Amino acid sequence: MLFAPGLLFAGLGFTALLTPFMTLAANRIVAGEGVAVWRLAGPAVTLPGLVALMVGLALGLLLAWPRLRLAGALLGLAGLVWLLSQGAPALLEGAGDYARVSPGAGFWSLLVIFLLLMADALSSLAPGPLARAGLLAASLGALALLLRSGALAELSILQEYASRQGPFRDALQRHLGLGFGSLVVAAAIGLPLGVLCHRRAGLRRAVLPVLSFLQTIPSLAMFGFMIPLLGWVGHTIPGAQAIGIAGIGFAPAFLALVFYSLLPVVANTVAGLQSTPPAALEAARGMGMTVWQRLIRVEMPLGLPVILAGLRIVLVQNIGLAVIAGLIGGGGFGAFVFQGLNQTATDLILLGALPTVALALTAAIVMDIFVELARPIPERAT
Repeated sequence: MLFAPGLLFAGLGFTALLTPFMTLAANRIVAGEGVAVWRLAGPAVTLPGLVALMVGLALGLLLAWPRLRLAGALLGLAGLVWLLSQGAPALLEGAGDYARVSPGAGFWSLLVIFLLLMADALSSLAPGPLARAGLLAASLGALALLLRSGALAELSILQEYASRQGPFRDALQRHLGLGFGSLVVAAAIGLPLGVLCHRRAGLRRAVLPVLSFLQTIPSLAMFGFMIPLLGWVGHTIPGAQAIGIAGIGFAPAFLALVFYSLLPVVANTVAGLQSTPPAALEAARGMGMTVWQRLIRVEMPLGLPVILAGLRIVLVQNIGLAVIAGLIGGGGFGAFVFQGLNQTATDLILLGALPTVALALTAAIVMDIFVELARPIPERAT
């Protein structure tokens, strides 16, 4: 039986094969010339990869066999890796000392298609949270092994990384500090505030509109507001600059991300606590529980999935917004993105953008697993 989205993906995939699979440029800055997949190298190199791609797309058509669709997606991804690893050195041979090769539009299109096919197959298989955690660990491990093997070392983006390994590690630490650190601070403020808003309707009516207003401020404007505010603090309060509080740098970016994070944390905390079934609260009162006992033993456990969903929103949002911190000296992967824009170096942009996307996707999957684990297990009917 054919799978309708699979027909769409197959059509898009075969169309992508007609677009440039890789680009060859004289150096890291100039625009490259597109190279079709069948022109990467000789038939002995390109044919196995092409067969893997076409078989993977064909297996994606099958509706009744999700495992075959998953196998097809993995086969297609393996074909992409094969073509990249074998095509890059073939294109660089005799192209000059400064020549660079990069994945082209065809590669990126096929990568997205096979990832979507994989996601759809996994959705049909519906693995549990622990199985998803294992699949995520296996995927990250395979990616790490691939990068450490040197099979893709000839690609321009990895050459950019090779010359910036120290700054890349610093950017990773700064990006994690911005994304996860702002989440921790927002949770420390927002969870107690959400509990108070749940208990007091007047406070809720006053707080949530203010947090909603902060959420509507554009990110660049929010970062801009932080510059004069923390600049004044740094120059006025003794010792503030010594601990890193200044008009530019990490502090204004971090504070802006905390402000952006408060609404999802507070709103989801209120929604989670309000989702407690009245019967459960009545039973807790009948058992003689105090207000705080009901909160800790009944409302918080039952509302935990909704609260964690709010934290997931914050984490994924902040990982993405942390890129903009590079504009005000906040560091992170945004520094590579904006350096690449200034130098018209596409692969330097990708050096900042791709890890950000991978980090956000990983964080989203991990938080989804936590949300599912936090859901109460329904009792089986006897």
